[in-house]
Amino acid sequence: MKYFCKCFLGAVFVLAGTTAWMLLVCNRTTRVRAADAPTTTSSFQPTIPNPIPAGLRVTAGMVWIPGGNFSMGSASDSMPDAQPIHRVYVDGFWMDKTDVTNEEFEKFVKATGYVTVAEKKPRPEDFPGVPLEKLIAGAIVFRPPQHPVSLDNPALWWSYVPGANWRHPTGPGSSIKGREHFPVVQVAYADAVAYAKWAGKRLPTEAEWEFAARGGKTGKLYVWGNQFRPHGKWMANTYQGNFPNRNTGLDGYSGIAPVGKYPPNGYGLYDMAGNVWQWVGDWYRPDYYAQLAAKGIARNPQGPDSSYDPMEPGARKRVQRGGIFSLHRPILFALYGRSARKGRDQQREQSYRISLCYGLDRTCKNKLKFVHFTAYACQSDHTLKTGMT
Repeated sequence: MKYFCKCFLGAVFVLAGTTAWMLLVCNRTTRVRAADAPTTTSSFQPTIPNPIPAGLRVTAGMVWIPGGNFSMGSASDSMPDAQPIHRVYVDGFWMDKTDVTNEEFEKFVKATGYVTVAEKKPRPEDFPGVPLEKLIAGAIVFRPPQHPVSLDNPALWWSYVPGANWRHPTGPGSSIKGREHFPVVQVAYADAVAYAKWAGKRLPTEAEWEFAARGGKTGKLYVWGNQFRPHGKWMANTYQGNFPNRNTGLDGYSGIAPVGKYPPNGYGLYDMAGNVWQWVGDWYRPDYYAQLAAKGIARNPQGPDSSYDPMEPGARKRVQRGGIFSLHRPILFALYGRSARKGRDQQREQSYRISLCYGLDRTCKNKLKFVHFTAYACQSDHTLKTGMT
């Protein structure tokens, strides 16, 4: 077996000599088989979409996701927290075509005066025992080493950078000028929720996200199908070269890409794999899929009532989906891949998109009536995508 740490904490911060604020990044390790065999579809049942509602009005910048019955999860043992395959029903909803961009997030900040988590000095009560001088506002940044390194220590390519935030994604001196159409990153879960409320939307549930990501297909390994590069075409912003020190950028980008640069999925959604991780609304539990499977068809599941990660039992974590450009193996972009991260975490590769509720007979999970929000995030770059149902 080979192991790849998608999320990390302790070592990065201790080695960097900075604060426990760095411990905002999760340390859950995902187990990956040495042989990247595609998941089978033998346990998947066909996706049955709902009919398109009569009189559906077009919503600018969003696409209608019909909802319906589908098989969620994976038949592969490579990511056990994505097992078992289980049947889920979700209502239809609107979802942003792309992750929320710097330009869109800046409008929100200018309108509200909002200050993100990464821009605030960590509170002593949240980090007991940490010297006050170590409580410095900042975020995690992907910093490739100058030479090949062992993949056992993420601290060699992830660093806590004081002053890094959505305006300065890689730290002081960096800027979003000229990057208006890039996904906004360095946003924590609370930031994604705040934006979504302002926009009249919400973050999607994990089930909604996976239904939308599958694009009407059944049991495929990737958002677009079972082949990583069908007919030699790059379908997402991923990592080529020698990880983590040299990304050749053969897909067109050696770092985060602007939104919408790769083909959309079957529902017209862009960047549902690669580029940046995406926040969703659910708490994380590795046994949640098993809980749902035991109930038969789960209808509009809202996630578990609480968070639990055996790798870090005391941490409260939300789910992230979609992968990130700096994941170094094709299997890590599998559609069913899950990541867990503390809600206060922010990295340069995390973002989100949001959604809206459609049916007037439903009250949204976060009690914003008739409105749903969706968020995405990436390893060091957090971004947002929104939607409506």
